[in-house]
Amino acid sequence: MTSVHIRPATTDDADTIAPLFDAYRQFYEQAPDLAGARAFIAERLEREESVILLALDGTQTAVGFCQLYPTFCSVEAAPIYTLYDLFVSPSARKTGAGRSLLLAAEATARAHGKVRMDLTTAHTNTTAQKLYESLGWTLDTVFRAYNKRISP
Repeated sequence: MTSVHIRPATTDDADTIAPLFDAYRQFYEQAPDLAGARAFIAERLEREESVILLALDGTQTAVGFCQLYPTFCSVEAAPIYTLYDLFVSPSARKTGAGRSLLLAAEATARAHGKVRMDLTTAHTNTTAQKLYESLGWTLDTVFRAYNKRISP
């Protein structure tokens, strides 16, 4: 396990995060779009619409990130985070970067008064599922998730 440092991203980090975000989107079968990835990340940071945690290796190279969106749980009547994006560069996997990002996300949620974090992942992403479960995340067996595409 190598040394990984996690820190909150700032607006100055958009260019650093963009290639990681673009790779994350490609993992989920989206076409490469580095400019679009940079614009999306820059906008989230500038508008303070999300919290992005950046993982840096011992040489201060960005090797991963996670993005947390603040929202609410009406049932619990409390604020939560949706951990929507988590990505570690293939070359940095198995270094503890993903685990470190998840632990930092949990600490950030606690510090920001969130009562829970939610995330979804692909059914086939069993490596990530094992990591989540090892850190105490539980699979929701009560609710079924749906979505619907809205055309402009």
